[in-house]
Amino acid sequence: MSQQFKVACIQSNAGPDILPNIQEVDRLVRSAQAAGADFITTSENFTCIEFGPERSLAKAVAESEHPAIPHFTALAKELGCWILMGSLTIKLSPSKVNNRSYLVDPNGRIVARYNKLHLFDVQLKAGETYRESATVESGDRAVLAELPWGSLGMTICYDLRFAYLYRALAQAGAKFLTIPAAFTKTTGKAHWHTLVRARAIETGCYVFAAAQCGQHAGGRKTYGHALIVDPWGEILADAGEAPGFVMAEVDIAKVEDARRMIPALEHDRPFTGPARLRAERLAQVGE
Repeated sequence: MSQQFKVACIQSNAGPDILPNIQEVDRLVRSAQAAGADFITTSENFTCIEFGPERSLAKAVAESEHPAIPHFTALAKELGCWILMGSLTIKLSPSKVNNRSYLVDPNGRIVARYNKLHLFDVQLKAGETYRESATVESGDRAVLAELPWGSLGMTICYDLRFAYLYRALAQAGAKFLTIPAAFTKTTGKAHWHTLVRARAIETGCYVFAAAQCGQHAGGRKTYGHALIVDPWGEILADAGEAPGFVMAEVDIAKVEDARRMIPALEHDRPFTGPARLRAERLAQVGE
């Protein structure tokens, strides 16, 4: 098993129409591969960002009919590289979709699928409201996939805020984590870099976080700053705010180096949970 490889994270500005987005990401993937990338990751919703959940649902396509799937599986085979389709909106029924990530090998085979676990239901300042659960059905399982260089933990965007998922993936053997995202400008500016670096530091994993950037349909703004972060939390590449790609060399020996210096993944301890503590406290005071 090779100790080094090159990874690229694509940063795109998806519009509401699927086919032009596919063509633009195709161009960026080809450029990244020509620059030497062995593994290329794309962002969340890289084929379509519409204005509101109803319009997104109307544009959703079943997996068997989605044009991005044959396109990027064929592209991976043509270029001889690994591709992570960060996420596609996959129609399940007239009212529900999955936000689904696909890992494609250099033979053009889909070797792993992951449905986003945690859904973005928030009310931000200045009237920004997002209700992903209105149309998206959440996944129910973590996914660990095998790359030639080690195990990959697959996640999507809002999952980033749930540290237990990443710890579980790392303890199951993940050396790399993918976090394709479409973080809002508001939340990205406040939290994106900190959270991505934290997930790398906590797990001793490389993190590959492709991103959406710029203004989209209906005035929605995404933060950009696709990141590649090493297991010590150092940012190896930051895409800034414009479409394009960033690339970095990955040395898997650094995973073991970081985990040897800070072996926190081995130091879990059982503890009494807060519900039991509260019950014990109430019993002590006679309530």
